[in-house]
Amino acid sequence: MTAARMGPEERAGALAHMAENELDVLVVGGGVVGAGVALDAVSRGLSVGLIEARDFAAGTSSRSSKLIHGGLRYLEQLDFELVREALTERGLLLQRLAPHLVRPVPFLFPFTKHWERPYIGAGVALYDTLSMTMGTSRGLPHHRHLTRGGAMRIFPALRRDAFVGAVQYWDAQVDDARYVVTLLRTAASFGARIASRVQAVGFLREGEHVTGAKAQDLESGEEFEIRAKQVVNAAGVWTDDIQEMVGGRGQIHVSASKGIHLVVPRDRVQASSGLILRTEKSVLFVIPWGRHWIIGTTDTSWDLDKAHPAASRTDIDYVLDHVNQVLRVPLTRDDVEGVYAGLRPLLSGESDETSKLSREHTVAHPVPGLVLIAGGKYTTYRVMAKDAVDAVAHGLGGGVPESVTDRVPLAGADGFAALWNQRRKLARESGVHVSRVQHLLRRYGSMVHEVLALIAERPDLKEPLTGADDYLRADVVYAVLHEGARHLDDVLSRRTHVSIETWDRGLAVAEEAARLMAGPLGWDDEQVKREAEYYRKRIEAERAAQEQDSDHEADAVQHGAPDIVPETRSMRVS
Repeated sequence: MTAARMGPEERAGALAHMAENELDVLVVGGGVVGAGVALDAVSRGLSVGLIEARDFAAGTSSRSSKLIHGGLRYLEQLDFELVREALTERGLLLQRLAPHLVRPVPFLFPFTKHWERPYIGAGVALYDTLSMTMGTSRGLPHHRHLTRGGAMRIFPALRRDAFVGAVQYWDAQVDDARYVVTLLRTAASFGARIASRVQAVGFLREGEHVTGAKAQDLESGEEFEIRAKQVVNAAGVWTDDIQEMVGGRGQIHVSASKGIHLVVPRDRVQASSGLILRTEKSVLFVIPWGRHWIIGTTDTSWDLDKAHPAASRTDIDYVLDHVNQVLRVPLTRDDVEGVYAGLRPLLSGESDETSKLSREHTVAHPVPGLVLIAGGKYTTYRVMAKDAVDAVAHGLGGGVPESVTDRVPLAGADGFAALWNQRRKLARESGVHVSRVQHLLRRYGSMVHEVLALIAERPDLKEPLTGADDYLRADVVYAVLHEGARHLDDVLSRRTHVSIETWDRGLAVAEEAARLMAGPLGWDDEQVKREAEYYRKRIEAERAAQEQDSDHEADAVQHGAPDIVPETRSMRVS
C-alpha cells in the first residue's frame, strides 16, 4: 500500500470533504492518541476526520523522553498491569508495527549500595520475565549484572566512587513526532481525512447530543461545521477545558506535569549505553540520540500556558545537578545544545505530587455523542485508541468490527528490513552516501523511495542543510509535500529536530528551510521572511525563559512570543 500524501492539496481536499459530509467519527487532537484513534476507527471501516489546532504532535507527543518502554519503575509501585500492557505494546512496535521508527536501546542502572543489587536486579529480572512470558522480548537481549569495572567499560564517564556495580537492561526508543505523522499518514492511506491548523471552536448540539463541531481554519480564518455521529476528544492536557465546555460533570480530571529535557553533544559523555538514575522524585535518563544525548526529565505540576510550557533555569540546573552526581566530568550549561519542555496529561488522584498520579488512561462519555480519552503513556497509545473507538462503537449502536491495529504495520514498515540490507545498493543508485541512506531509512522506512525520487527530480535536494548537516534539503520539501508541514517551526522542531540538535537552535538554517518550503506552499518573499522572523522570536523567547528562576517568570517571558498563526483560544457551544 502506498503511503498517503498529506500535502497542501490533500489538506484542502480533507477540509472540503469534512465540510460537505457527515462523518462517523471526528477526532479532535492530532497527538499520538488522536492519531491512534483515527487509524483504529478508519481500519474498522468507519468514516473518519481529524483536526488539530496547531501542528501534528505539537504538544506532549513531540516533547517526550522519546522512549518506548514498559515502565520499569512502575514495578516498584506494583502496577503490574500497566507494565504488562506497555511491554506487550513495546514488542508489537519493535517487531511488527514500526520497526523503522522504534529500535532497541540499552540502559545501565548503577547501584549506589550493595543491597540494591538483589532488589533492583529482581525487578529487572521480573521485567524481562514479563516480556518473555508475553512473547514480546524477541530482538532485545536479556539483562546482565556487571561489576563496577564492567560497568566502567560500558560507561567510562561514570565516577568510580558514585556506584558499586550495575545491571544493564534493554528498552526501546522512538522519534516521537515522526511516529505521529507516520500514524496519520497510515490512517490517511485507509481514507481518513486529516488537517492541521484547524481548531474546534465549539460543538454542534441537538438537544444534549453532540452532533459535530464548529471549526475554524486558522490559515484562512474561515469557519465551517463538521457533522459527525461521534466526536472523540483526544485533547491531552486540555481535557478539563473541553469537559467544562460541554457541561460535563467532571468525569475526568487531568493534571499537567511538566517534564524538561536537555540535549548535549555525544562527545560530552563517554559511553556506549544509556543510563537510568533514581532521584528523590522520579528517575533520570541519559539517552543516546544520534550524535547527541537526551537527559531528563523533571516532574513538576504546571498550571500556566499549556500551549508553550517553559523550561526555567531551576529546571535546567536540577537536571544538571542530578546527572553530575555520577559523571566524572560534570556537564555545564555551556554544554547544553537544546532544551525542550512538555506536559504529561495525568489522571488526578488524591496525591499532590504529579510523580504519583496515574499514568493509566480512562475513557468517558460525558454527554451523548462525545467520547473523552485521557491519561496514559506514549507507549500504550494504541490500547488507548482501541478503548476510545470501542466507546464510539457503543455510541453508534454496535455493529462495528473489533480493532485490528495490532496487525496493521505503519506506513514505511513493510519492506524496511530488506531495504536496510540493500542500503549500499540504494546509495549507489541514488548517488546519496550510504550513511545518509541509513539516516533516511530510519526516518522513512520503505517510504525512502519517495525521498530519493525527489532528489532524482531535483539534485540540489541531495545537499545537506547549511548549519544543520544531519538533514538534507529533501527532508524539508518532503515534509511539506507528504507530511503536512505548514510552517517553518513544523519542519525545524518536529519533522526534523534541528531546533534542539544545533547550537544556534536552527537560526542559521531558518531562511534556507523557509525558502525550500516556499515553492510547494506558494509563499512570496515576504512570507519567507515572516516565517524566519517568527521562528527567531520563538527561539529568543525560549532562551530568555531558560534564564528565569521560576515557572511564572519563565512563562511570562516565553508567552510574549507570538505564534505564526493567531490561535482562537476561546471556545463556545452551539
